Amino acid sequence: MSVLTTEPGATPADEEPPDTGERHRLTAVTGLAALSLDAMASVAYGPEAIVLVLAAAGAHGLGFTLPVTLAIATLLAVLVASYRQVIAAFPDGGGSYAVARTHLGRRTSLVAAASLVLDYVLNVAVAVTAGAAALTSAFPVLYDDRLWLCLAVLALITAINLRGIVESAKVFIAPTAVFVGSILVLIAVGLLRSAPVSTEAAAGHASVLSGNATTVGALLLLKAFASGCSALTGVEAIANAVPSFRVPRVRRAQRAEVALGAVLGVMLIGLSVLISRFHLQPVDGVTVLAQLADASFGHNWAFYVIQFATMILLALSANTSFGGLPVLLKLLARDNYLPHVFALKTDRQVHRHGVLALAAVSTALIVFSGGDTNTLVPLFAIGVFVGFTIAQVGMVRHWRIERRVGGPEKQRAGGRGNHGPGWRGKALLNGFGALLTGVSAVVVTATKFEEGAWLIVIALPLLVVAFETVHRAYARIGDRLGLGRIPEHPHRDRSVVIVPVSSLSRLTSEALTAAASLGDEVRAVTVCHPDPEDRAALHALERSWAEWDPGVPLVRLTSERRSLGRPIAAYVRDVMAAEPATRVTVLIPETEPERLWQRLLQNQRGAVVAHAVRRETDAVICRLRFRLF
Repeated sequence: MSVLTTEPGATPADEEPPDTGERHRLTAVTGLAALSLDAMASVAYGPEAIVLVLAAAGAHGLGFTLPVTLAIATLLAVLVASYRQVIAAFPDGGGSYAVARTHLGRRTSLVAAASLVLDYVLNVAVAVTAGAAALTSAFPVLYDDRLWLCLAVLALITAINLRGIVESAKVFIAPTAVFVGSILVLIAVGLLRSAPVSTEAAAGHASVLSGNATTVGALLLLKAFASGCSALTGVEAIANAVPSFRVPRVRRAQRAEVALGAVLGVMLIGLSVLISRFHLQPVDGVTVLAQLADASFGHNWAFYVIQFATMILLALSANTSFGGLPVLLKLLARDNYLPHVFALKTDRQVHRHGVLALAAVSTALIVFSGGDTNTLVPLFAIGVFVGFTIAQVGMVRHWRIERRVGGPEKQRAGGRGNHGPGWRGKALLNGFGALLTGVSAVVVTATKFEEGAWLIVIALPLLVVAFETVHRAYARIGDRLGLGRIPEHPHRDRSVVIVPVSSLSRLTSEALTAAASLGDEVRAVTVCHPDPEDRAALHALERSWAEWDPGVPLVRLTSERRSLGRPIAAYVRDVMAAEPATRVTVLIPETEPERLWQRLLQNQRGAVVAHAVRRETDAVICRLRFRLF
């Protein structure tokens, strides 16, 4: 007898290491590519949003572009630091929803979840329509087909994500790297210029700069700050999708979050410095980013690289939602606020139903807007600020609770611990962030209310009500099923199996054989209608039945109406009423055709009977599939 030996840690040749699904999860780099596209693409419209607001105060107002951007960058640093802590404290993902559920109560957590859901869905619609708008700007002949372009891009992104989040990350690494690299090169080259190389992109376009300079007041600066904060959308996506990362998940997600904050901050500040350096003025029909590319590189191939990279990344930034929302829906389903189907995964670690639901709702929004970005933009970014604020407030409470629970013991043990003397600084940081994002949420909602933000104000509470409705339904189901309680011991009851038949065949024999194996008594039933043709068919069946003599009685059910399911359901009710201690099963024999299209040839009698019995009785329904191949 030989003995098979292996070195420590080795796997025997005839055994494969267990597939834990880690290869279908994200690294820090692929996580950055899959979950940061929304935030990265926001540099295409964030600085422009600031400039457009400050333009109301003329050239003097544009001088405040850099200070406002620095304030936004400060908030970005606060958010990155906060969400880095959220990742560590809530490694199961969920972001602001998980924080609020633990520290701020159930209702607040649902508000956070609803705000995130709305923002994720709107992000997909805005990103896809913005990408299509950039394409039609370069090729005006495609303008009339922009709706179909949007739907085609959405279908492509959905298909990629159904293959798995790692597959989507691999696809999006290249365009993300090209875009980020192009913007960083643009900033570096622009800083070396003392004046714009070219202004051809803006030539012939009307300036939107106010002719009469006004005083730059606090309200205008606050509005510019709130508008520019649209560049912060997507910062929370990594914290929402921590379970999608490889082990060690927390460390990889934190690295991706910090990298996102660093790259985004450098790009925002760099572009704002160039805006001030070149004294750029916003014009109709040309983006601020296009003007900066023109000023730094000139109107050459590099200019078009920037434009095409921006167009592609804007369209693909919808992928951030496909990475974050399905995980959030899984957590809501786990907590009984959404149908449990959203918690299911495929073998590629894909929450397929979440991906498909996001695609379906986004499709409806795109069709509703006709593929027009301007219809959707006023609805965008409100939800994310609500989520930011709730997460920050929840983390303040988190530090206080951790201080009370763990601080004194850790200090007596002679160590600082994770929540020792530094807890006040962390709480102040989160509190300051909550103040900034809360003010931004109010200002953005107020300034965009008449432009369509009122829809979000209505939709958010309606979504919370929907969550509550689903939760109450699951609570009632759980109570009826006795979940959480020890049930009574199983016991055997007398059982009757009822088999609907219409003719004699091998299918009939198989059904009665299966029924005899399931129950103590088997009864075959057939429905007879009053017209002569049906009566003749019944008499022929009864003669054949008597000749066959299967040992099972054939019960005739007469129906005055041309109905099949109701007479059988009525007979089942009568049996259950006459024998209350008996378990009744209705076994419905059906054929399984060899080809899918051949199902169209079936009369669907089994489905009709099953529907009637299920609706009108509590009998067990068993559908016997007899394969024809």
